[in-house]
Amino acid sequence: MKILILCTGNSCRSQMAHGFLQSFDEKITVCSAGTHASGKLNEKAVQVMKEAGIDISHHTSDSIDKYLNEEWDYVITVCGGANESCPSFLGKVKHRLHIGFDDPSHAKGTEEFIMSEFYRVRDEIKAAFGKFYNEHIKAF
Repeated sequence: MKILILCTGNSCRSQMAHGFLQSFDEKITVCSAGTHASGKLNEKAVQVMKEAGIDISHHTSDSIDKYLNEEWDYVITVCGGANESCPSFLGKVKHRLHIGFDDPSHAKGTEEFIMSEFYRVRDEIKAAFGKFYNEHIKAF
């Protein structure tokens, strides 16, 4: 089972989804990439995931180009930008899904409010990808 998670910058939401999904089942192959990869992980995303018991600090922020010629069981977009600008895959993709989330890196306000957005989105990603895993991966 191979799953690719796409976002725009591949620094926050797709990285959190990647971390959670891989933690649910180490036997599946999970990768994440961005249509405009930032080349680095968002430090706050790394922090809130570490607090949830998942270390994503070793992940890399990769361009979607790295994965275009591979075959995927699922390609999942997690933000509107990636959903709208996903390139055509040259490889075989069995299922394409969109599970969208707000981008906490765009939150404005106090540090407390910004961190609350990272926690909220992290928890939404965990719940949504837990549901995806239980309904589409674990059940089969």
